[in-house]
Amino acid sequence: MERYWRVKMLTMMRQQGINSGHMFAAGMASIGLSVVSWVASLNAENSTARADRWGIFVGEWAPSFFALGVALRIEETQESKKPR
Repeated sequence: MERYWRVKMLTMMRQQGINSGHMFAAGMASIGLSVVSWVASLNAENSTARADRWGIFVGEWAPSFFALGVALRIEETQESKKPR
């Protein structure tokens, strides 16, 4: 049952036009956004702890985007190997 939902989610993403390249780009963008949010929060407040939390919060998105990118790349590769 778990495989059904995983494949269903990936199929829905592909139907929306999202491919592995989009997810890898989103992962890289979230790393950059993490640094920017950390610097902005550091400049806005005197507390480095809060700035660190903002940077870490946004930085946690990157692995999710990269994992979805890998899953989509596997799906794309398997689809291209299927006989037509």
